[in-house]
Amino acid sequence: MPSAGLLVIGNEILSGKVVDTNSPFLAGQLRELGVDLERILVIPDEIEIIASEVRRMSEDYDHVFTSGGIGPTHDDLTMDGVALAFGQSMELNGTIWERIQRAQEGPPNDAMKKMAIIPEGAETLDAGDLWFPVVKVKNVYVFPGIPQLFEKKFDSIRERFSGVPIRLTRIFVTRYESEIAEDLHLLLKEYPELMLGSYPRIGETEYRVMLTLESRDQEYLARATSSLREKLSDAAIHRIE
Repeated sequence: MPSAGLLVIGNEILSGKVVDTNSPFLAGQLRELGVDLERILVIPDEIEIIASEVRRMSEDYDHVFTSGGIGPTHDDLTMDGVALAFGQSMELNGTIWERIQRAQEGPPNDAMKKMAIIPEGAETLDAGDLWFPVVKVKNVYVFPGIPQLFEKKFDSIRERFSGVPIRLTRIFVTRYESEIAEDLHLLLKEYPELMLGSYPRIGETEYRVMLTLESRDQEYLARATSSLREKLSDAAIHRIE
């Protein structure tokens, strides 16, 4: 399946001043599309670090997404870092510059012009009703850090990404994890390709563990679910979703 990496850029994330919500959003979207998000990395606003990690991720994954650092201020360095990663110069993109000029009531200032300067040869992808496009350099998609814009921009190009979606079944169990551990081990021996997760819950009154069974093969998942139901007593299963 296609693989992906996400690079979250921003001192504000590392300091805890801002909570990153783009990572869980993208993880969920890619999972629905059948793309395996294999790494999420948070780094500071430093050009050399951005360049190094962009270059590494570009080599390791089919798709790379960056979040943050593309605004008009001094700490918006993502475009410069992406350009450095691939040895490209920065240039004024005429199409973006025209869009900026049309979007302003008065003459745009130098800070606004900065937003139209992108890596040489970058591809600009229409972002639906948003005036600023998605910038793509090789296999790297550059996104803003603002969650509302990140989500809208991804939605505008999500059809570009496709694999075989992962199917999911949740089983809520009333037993403690230690009481069902052997059943889970036996299940994985029977179905070694199954993606099995076990998550204890504290404070829940109706169940103690949530199990997740996942596979890209719907029939395989159904057989594994049936096998686990046979291993667990009816009293141990609160519900299945």
